[in-house]
Amino acid sequence: MVLLIFISFIISRLPDLSNNPIYQRLFIALLIVLLGNFIWTVFSLHGVELTRSTRSTRKQVGEVFSENFEIVNRSFLPKIWVKITDQSELSDRAGSSILTWIGGHHTRQYIAYSLLEKRGWFLLGPTLVESGDLFGLFLLRKRIDPQSHLLVIPYTVNISNFPAPFGVLPGGRALRQKTLDVTPYSAGVREFVHGDPLKRIHWPTSARKQRLIVKEFEKDPLAEVWIFLDARRDVHIHQPANAIEPGADRWQLRQKKDFTLPPDTEEYAVSITASIAQYYLRNKREVGLVSVGQNYSVLPAERGERQLGKILETLAVLRAEGDMPLWGLISSQITHLARGSSIIIITPATDEDILSVVMDLIQRGLMPVIILIDPASFGAEEDISDLETALVNRGVLTFVVREGDNLQAVLESARA
Repeated sequence: MVLLIFISFIISRLPDLSNNPIYQRLFIALLIVLLGNFIWTVFSLHGVELTRSTRSTRKQVGEVFSENFEIVNRSFLPKIWVKITDQSELSDRAGSSILTWIGGHHTRQYIAYSLLEKRGWFLLGPTLVESGDLFGLFLLRKRIDPQSHLLVIPYTVNISNFPAPFGVLPGGRALRQKTLDVTPYSAGVREFVHGDPLKRIHWPTSARKQRLIVKEFEKDPLAEVWIFLDARRDVHIHQPANAIEPGADRWQLRQKKDFTLPPDTEEYAVSITASIAQYYLRNKREVGLVSVGQNYSVLPAERGERQLGKILETLAVLRAEGDMPLWGLISSQITHLARGSSIIIITPATDEDILSVVMDLIQRGLMPVIILIDPASFGAEEDISDLETALVNRGVLTFVVREGDNLQAVLESARA
C-alpha cells in the first residue's frame, strides 16, 4: 500500500503526466484508505474485554478440561474481527479462536476443550487479543495476564484389592504421639480450647470440674504404609508420545478408560504411586510418601482425604531429576519406620542393590512390596527377569509392570 501511494505520487508529479488527474486521484484515494484504516485500527480494541472462567481448577490426567471464553464489546462501534490466541501452558492451547462481527454492546462466548495429557501446575493464560482494519493493513494487540491456575493431578486407576504383605498384623506398641484424630488410645484430658470439636468433650469430667474438658488421643499403632518412589534421572526411560491428530474430537474423550499413559516410565511410576496411595487411604490406612525428584520430599504418614490431596499435589509436580540412590532414599527414613509397616518400593531399576535393600528391610521387621517397571518394554536394553526371579524366590511380594499393561489388573495380582 505504501509503495502504491509513493508510485502514484511520483507519477502525478511527472511533467508529461501531470495533466492526467487519474494518478492524483489514485494517490488521494489510497492515502484516504490508509488513514481511514489506521484510525479504525486505533479503536478496534476499544471497549473489548475478555474473561476466562472454569468451574474447576483441579483436574486429572486423561480428563477433558473445559474453559469458557467471554468477549464483551462495551463500545458502540462494531468489531469486524477479533483474534484470540491462547498462550497458556496447556499442550494444545485450545482456547485460540477468531470471531467476526461483534456488534456494539454485544457479547460473544465459546467453550474450549483440552485433553489433559501432562500433570503439574498450569497458568490459564496469558491471552493475546488482536484486531485491526478490514483490509488487514494494521494490527493492534492487547495482552491479558493470567488470573488463575489449573492443577492437573496424576492419572489413577481404582484398585479394588491390592494384595497386602503376608504376616502383617494390625496393632503394635504404643507410639506415644499425639494426634488430632479420634483413636482407641486415650492419652488423657485437658481444658477446652476454642476450635476443639464438641465430640471430644469428656462430659463426666466437665460436669465434675464445672468447665469444659476434652480428651486427648495418641496415634493408632496400626502398621503404616510407606511408599518409596525411585525418581532418579538415570533409571527412567522417556519416549515421545503419539500426538493426537489435528482436528480430533478431543472433547469426546470424556472417560478415563479412553486415555492411555505415554511410553514413559516416569508417568507409569507416578500413576502407580497415586493409585496405591488412593487405595490405602480410602481403606482408612495411614500412608506416607518419600521421593527425591527436583528436591527431597517426605510426607509423614497420615490418613484421610486431606493426605490424599497432599500426595496427589506432590506427585503432580514431581519430575525424575533426582540423583540419590534407592538404598540412600530408604536409609534416610528407615529409623522412623514402625516395625510391621508395609514398605512399597516403585522403581524401573534393575541393579542388584534392590535385592540388598529388600533383605535389609525384612531383617528389620518391615514388609516390603516391590513394583518393578520393566525398562525393556519401554525400549531399554536392561533385563528385569533375573531380579524378579530373585525377589520371588525369597518370598517377596513382587509386581512387574510393562508398557501398555492394564494397571488395575496388574496391581490386583502379584507373584510371591
